[in-house]
Amino acid sequence: MSAETPAAPGQFTRRRLQFRAWRGTRPFWAGLYILLAGFPIMYFPYAHLQLGNLTVAMSTTAGAGSLIIGVLLVVLGISLWFQKHIRTFAGVAAILLALVSLPVSNFGGFVMGFLFALIGGAMAVAWSPGAPPKPQPEGDVPPAGDDAPEEAAAYFPGPDGVDESNDLSGTSPVNGANGRHSAG
Repeated sequence: MSAETPAAPGQFTRRRLQFRAWRGTRPFWAGLYILLAGFPIMYFPYAHLQLGNLTVAMSTTAGAGSLIIGVLLVVLGISLWFQKHIRTFAGVAAILLALVSLPVSNFGGFVMGFLFALIGGAMAVAWSPGAPPKPQPEGDVPPAGDDAPEEAAAYFPGPDGVDESNDLSGTSPVNGANGRHSAG
């Protein structure tokens, strides 16, 4: 296959949709933020910046600690992608590692790594798997055509703004409650 040979029609779209479906079933963005947090935390303690003839070394005595924190954050980020059931543990661990990185590794990778880990950890703790979409029966959707407004009127509330079929409050004017509840 050469560079001039086109890919199968629709292959890119199919792969993109497969990735999108995979990404939607796990805390992908939380894992990405935690993964990205590890790089500045483990890079800056070992960085040597050249400013003209001046070398600025960021090396600290806690360089090994920074490396361990950074590697743990990268591993937690990747683990969130492939083992979604550890989301709470990984999120709490990322938040704790972010807090530990403040004094250990140059203010948490000059605050960039700290913020990424903190936000990613919070996203991982807050993420919950969604329910799979239920297939809609074909009879529930009104057909689109000339007679759609008459059939569509059954799906919208009446003139008083209350849809009796979906009113679960028990305070509908239809049943006489009118918003008042009796205490006994």
